[in-house]
Amino acid sequence: MTPQVAEALAEITRGADEVLIESELAEKLEQGKPLIIKAGFDPTAPDLHLGHTVLINKLRVFQDYGHKVIFLIGDFTGMIGDPTGKNVTRKPLTREDVLANAETYKEQVFKILDPAKTEIRFNSEWMNNLGADGMIKLAARQTVARMLERDDFKKRYQANQSIAIHEFLYPLVQGWDSVELKADVEMGGTDQRFNLLMGRELQKEEGQRPQTVIMMPLLEGLDGVQKMSKSLNNYIGITEPANEMFGKVMSVSDELMWRYFELLSFRPLEQIEDFKQQVANGENPRNIKVLLAKEIIARFHNEE
Repeated sequence: MTPQVAEALAEITRGADEVLIESELAEKLEQGKPLIIKAGFDPTAPDLHLGHTVLINKLRVFQDYGHKVIFLIGDFTGMIGDPTGKNVTRKPLTREDVLANAETYKEQVFKILDPAKTEIRFNSEWMNNLGADGMIKLAARQTVARMLERDDFKKRYQANQSIAIHEFLYPLVQGWDSVELKADVEMGGTDQRFNLLMGRELQKEEGQRPQTVIMMPLLEGLDGVQKMSKSLNNYIGITEPANEMFGKVMSVSDELMWRYFELLSFRPLEQIEDFKQQVANGENPRNIKVLLAKEIIARFHNEE
């Protein structure tokens, strides 16, 4: 492995919870050609917070190394409703809701992503053309038993809670998106493991080289315990005023600050280690936290 590939691999996998399979990713990077990096977003809640940006930041790292990012807006899957982590069937969005939310996403993600290196696609492009026969053939690729291996489905089944048939289609459609886009890498949160691996399976069946799956952790919110979430009111929204963002970042515990540095900062890991050493030598953690707050604010407000 060349030093350049080793450096890229280290930055790309920084902070990742799981990479399947890392040796495959190294081989792809060594080919020296732009890879297709896929990340799907269902436009159900258009106001992004810093928890969402953990994944988007990683897409920007890929762009900085010359790779092509496909920001896939799941306008088709958004009308199914992602069952991940849900104990009830989600209410499908209307077409109007999906498109309105998608526009807001596009405005917000370009605060991080390079528009010139980003291709925005909608999975209705191919799913609308699949037709009823195509959907039945896709559904025939998996068994009910396999679907019930998925953690949230298993829990609902065991608790005698309803699972609608169309929810089983969600992982299949997400996986088929990877086939259509010929994705080399798919990014997602740790809660998306089942869906992400479905893409690998379907690509193999279609004779494609299976995508590498990179799963990013779910960022803890301001409380340091629960994942960042609007419903828990422990979030930092990327459209919040700079002074509010600053106050919220400064309220993060000294211990959680390092987690935020790892997942939200673009600073080299060596510099972050140096910050840790400074604190160990007596530097006030607050002074280091100010640097983190300023970096995050500059990203979304174009100010230092």
